[in-house]
Amino acid sequence: MYIDEDSEESSPFVMLTSPTKSWPASYGKKNGMWYASPGNQGWGSKPASRKPSIMEADLGTLSTTSGSIKRSAGRVIRIINNLDHSVQCRVLLNLRTSQPFEEVLEDLGQVLKINGAKKMYTGTGQEVRSFSQLRNEFADVDTFYLATGTALIAGSPIRRSRSRPSVVAAAPILSTEELPKVPLRGTRPRSKSRPRILYAPESEILRPNGEYTMLDIMKEEPTKVTIRGLRRTFYPPVHHAPAENSPPDKKLQLQWVHGYRGIDARRNLWVLPSGELLYYVAAVAVLFDRDEDAQRHYIGHTEDIMCMDVHPSRELVASGQKAGRDRKSQAHVRIWSTESLQTLYVFGMGELDTGVTAVAFSQLNGGSYILAVDSGRESILSVWQWQWGHLLGKVATLQEGLSGAAFHPLDDNLIITHGRGHLAFWHRRKDGFFERTDIVKQPSRSHVTSVQFEPDGDVITADSDGFITIYSVDSDGAYFVRTEFEAHNKGIGCLIMLGEGTLLSGGEKDRKIAAWDSLQNYKKIADTKLPEAAGGVRTIYPQRPGRNDGNIYVGTTRNNILEGSLQRRFTQVVFGHGRQLWGLAAHPEDELYATAGHDKHVALWRKNKLIWTIQTGYECVALAFHPFGTALAAGSTEGHLLVINCDNGAVMLTLRVCGSPLNCVSFNQVGDMIAMGSQNGSIYLFRVSRDGFSYKKVNKIRGSQPLTHLDWSMDGNFVQTVTIDFDLLFWDAKSLSPERSPIAMKDVKWLSNNCTVGFLVAGQWSNRYYSNANTIIATCSRSAAHDMLASGDADGYLRLFRYPCISSRAEFHESKVYSGMLACVRFLCGDHTLITVGGTDASLMVWDIVEE
Repeated sequence: MYIDEDSEESSPFVMLTSPTKSWPASYGKKNGMWYASPGNQGWGSKPASRKPSIMEADLGTLSTTSGSIKRSAGRVIRIINNLDHSVQCRVLLNLRTSQPFEEVLEDLGQVLKINGAKKMYTGTGQEVRSFSQLRNEFADVDTFYLATGTALIAGSPIRRSRSRPSVVAAAPILSTEELPKVPLRGTRPRSKSRPRILYAPESEILRPNGEYTMLDIMKEEPTKVTIRGLRRTFYPPVHHAPAENSPPDKKLQLQWVHGYRGIDARRNLWVLPSGELLYYVAAVAVLFDRDEDAQRHYIGHTEDIMCMDVHPSRELVASGQKAGRDRKSQAHVRIWSTESLQTLYVFGMGELDTGVTAVAFSQLNGGSYILAVDSGRESILSVWQWQWGHLLGKVATLQEGLSGAAFHPLDDNLIITHGRGHLAFWHRRKDGFFERTDIVKQPSRSHVTSVQFEPDGDVITADSDGFITIYSVDSDGAYFVRTEFEAHNKGIGCLIMLGEGTLLSGGEKDRKIAAWDSLQNYKKIADTKLPEAAGGVRTIYPQRPGRNDGNIYVGTTRNNILEGSLQRRFTQVVFGHGRQLWGLAAHPEDELYATAGHDKHVALWRKNKLIWTIQTGYECVALAFHPFGTALAAGSTEGHLLVINCDNGAVMLTLRVCGSPLNCVSFNQVGDMIAMGSQNGSIYLFRVSRDGFSYKKVNKIRGSQPLTHLDWSMDGNFVQTVTIDFDLLFWDAKSLSPERSPIAMKDVKWLSNNCTVGFLVAGQWSNRYYSNANTIIATCSRSAAHDMLASGDADGYLRLFRYPCISSRAEFHESKVYSGMLACVRFLCGDHTLITVGGTDASLMVWDIVEE
């Protein structure tokens, strides 16, 4: 159609996009009036004498062209022929015209080749009767259907989706004048805010030319999600599974926890009467039975455990957690049973501020008292009679670097606190007040790291300078230094007094463990040194408390647990990555998985077992298995690609790809190409040999935003990526160019779904059931059966959704075992197991997927 710019009257409308089907040659406008072919299929021959109802001016000239209408009076809508969805166009309407609404519908009908168009409907079946409704009630609707009579909206004959109405918002409108009379089913009254929708059997749905299926004609509206304050639009594919908002039929059950928190914690390893090792990782207390090769877990905490102590009976445990962002995650202390794993008492809710720095049971009265130290600015020390829930007293220590506290073994009213430049004795009086005695005072630079006691009550301390000091008390009750000697080079991580009077000390820097005879003025008995890969000493505990066999467990600064003695070698009991853990990949054909971290270690696992681990020269952050399972590709923070033999862990090849971190790595389906997404925003493509060990650079596709996640298309022609700002970008791997049109990519099938944004995973953002509205999704993974979606966020929540996850009303199963970012989540082969990595202590967790 054309526009007569000399006419004083604007034509009834302007088509912004032409109808899909061809137009008769006789349609047009001449000398200010519309004319049509015989049969009265166009507008009349009279020139328009009213205000135009449909504006013809170009969108960019609405406010400047003479005779045009103000932009505020116009509105762009899409109109669709209800009987043939291939006939549709976008028009610019004048909502302030004096022309009757019925006549405008007839005019619009001529555009869509509908004789006698009388009705306009929204996609949900609501009839539009006036321009006022277009301005107000349907201001957010931009697609309308024209019909000759009453319309029906065809719903799915299988089941009705529980998702929002937009899923069927663009279903076809069928005129009752064109359909046989059929009984309606599934109708029910709805409120005005939720329009009534009528359903017809699929056999009664009119399909033009017999070439459209039900999903073909359900043209959904794009999904819009707000992420970090920016609105993002994702376009739906024509074919996808119907939305289902109920939680999945399966749930997650914690099966194994790899690692140990030695990176920033002390005094966190014990042996229980059952022989189980007790330690904590993230928000989980782990009870590890080496003989049975089994673990039990206490998961009552909602944030990372910061400290722990075992009751003198060794049947109860007190553990304190840090504070989270919501009311359910306040700092508190939990007392629980090691036999039943049941919580017996919780205290400190509302009393403790940002977390619990230290917790300890009293010794003399059988553990009736318990102390807790708040990690807030004032470092408040509180004492509780926990069986009754009584607060016996509290005092502000006003000590910023306070790191530990303990009851004196011979006096339940005497408490020792220690930390950076700090060692103080606190005597609790009967009136609840505390008397303070400072032993080490500011501005001392020494950090008192550990406290132990001699049988007669003298206090033994270790500090960050490598010295051990013994304090005694004189007849007047004043403390003095009885003995002091240098035990280690630099910091001492822990002290432990064995029953026969032997003191063990462990060095954080020199990795040495030394034994000292307290009965002979702390003469050194023996010492040994841990291997460099194990790290320094964080804590020591005897394998069999009360026995004099010399066998001990050692927790290290690199998140490992070793067992051995000063007379024999130490062997590894628990392996954990020593620094941030981001890299995770699942084997394509077996229940194997690989991990890689900033500690320069790459490890291969089979559920609970470590198969091999190697130390590379680079910090690795991304992993991918070759489709044949023979090779493992790792991307480093320095832009290197490492190719590792999965059988033995040998590094077969190291390539310098670029100077920026390779944040995401993935092979295509046949394994002849690998794509790497970089921090510099570019995609690097390499040709791969059949065995996965030879690589040749093809080219790179330049980008500008750092890339974090990557997926190949099923046919290997395209790649989709997510940027650090959560933009979804597409790349053509054949033409080596970015794909600028997201709409053109909406029907591409993807080999995996590791990208955290997109139409089929939009429901994991801005979900109405989240406790934190500003949740940032850090990782996600689709199951091989395409029925589940695992999602992890920056607050440490792990969630299991149905797939596809389209609606913000999608329900889920949730677990909270991390406080730091959950960096990566992957389903293992068979969809029976889920692996998660992340957190501040580089923890690795294995989850069984079990029936609800």
